[in-house]
Amino acid sequence: MINNVVRDIFRVNLGVKKHERVLIFHDRISKKEVVNETDKERRSKLPYLSLLAAETGKNLCKSIIRYEYPATGSHGAEPPVKLWELAFGKKSIERLRENRILLPLLKKTVKEHDLNVAEDIVRRYKHHAVQCVIALANYSTSHTRFRDFLTRVCGCRYASMPLFDIAMLEGSMNIDWKALAKRTARIARAVKKAYLIEVTTPNGTSISLSKKGRKTITDTGILTRKGSFSNLPAGEVYFAPLEGTSHGNLFLEWGQTSQLGSPITLTVKDGYVVDISGDDPYAEQLRIKLSDRKENANIAELGIGTNEAAKCPDNILESEKILGTIHIALGDNSSFGGSVKTPFHQDFIFFQPTVTLIYKDGGRENILLDGKVII
Repeated sequence: MINNVVRDIFRVNLGVKKHERVLIFHDRISKKEVVNETDKERRSKLPYLSLLAAETGKNLCKSIIRYEYPATGSHGAEPPVKLWELAFGKKSIERLRENRILLPLLKKTVKEHDLNVAEDIVRRYKHHAVQCVIALANYSTSHTRFRDFLTRVCGCRYASMPLFDIAMLEGSMNIDWKALAKRTARIARAVKKAYLIEVTTPNGTSISLSKKGRKTITDTGILTRKGSFSNLPAGEVYFAPLEGTSHGNLFLEWGQTSQLGSPITLTVKDGYVVDISGDDPYAEQLRIKLSDRKENANIAELGIGTNEAAKCPDNILESEKILGTIHIALGDNSSFGGSVKTPFHQDFIFFQPTVTLIYKDGGRENILLDGKVII
């Protein structure tokens, strides 16, 4: 079964063709990280999975490029220069360096004018870029300029698989992809019409987020179109709430890969987390991270899970796809319609939500009621 699911990443999800070049990369635990035994065991399998993917795909495409690098330590941080070279080609990176844009790009401090220059350079040499990416790095590259330039500018097809657990190959990855795409599109059509969205949960989360002017995005796992991007496992509808408009409280019971020892409450005002209360050690980690840069506290994303095969609550890559859940992220949203740039993007899962769409004329409609899809 596992070999078939991995083969389907090439054939079904990415639709890889014989003449195409595929980049596969993963990260290794860095010396700066403090990692528990469970995460260490899960992450130790990533090199073997990337090797299996490379072996599986070598007869399905022109060439496979496989690369490993020390973990960045943060979701949304830009990957190292060498990976940029492998993905875009050396000429692009040389020109970015000559224009003194490369370092600001990597640090996410690049100015708007320079960002436009960088985009022009990448576009000029886009024929050097790879056609497909399988991103197995533990820390997500989804919300990076690296991924954005590859998909939007170069037309690369990009499968992002952060926090991946091999067990997912027999669970949330072993699904009917066409049926998932249909369900996701149906929910997206409803969300698209909303002006404002309210979310409540039985455990105390209550927040409102404006969708004004923001694009509704579907994550279906079908990446056969030029420039497609998706998580694997897939299954969500998401958007970047309008900055400065989110208000309420978020009641956290789950971290990225485990349940919290005790709940944490985030107070949200004018689009930012302004207070963190709770005794769990993760609360202090979060305080430190959000104090690094104001942008880290931005309410960056609201997503709705659509994958009926996703069940695991203790890994955010899968849990945010669970049908009938919602997730809300902090930090960067610049790669999917927002205006906040920061090397940080962190999602949090919420169970049994009631999600209410509010339209421009004041009309209201529930699309989730206590975790059940009702549209």
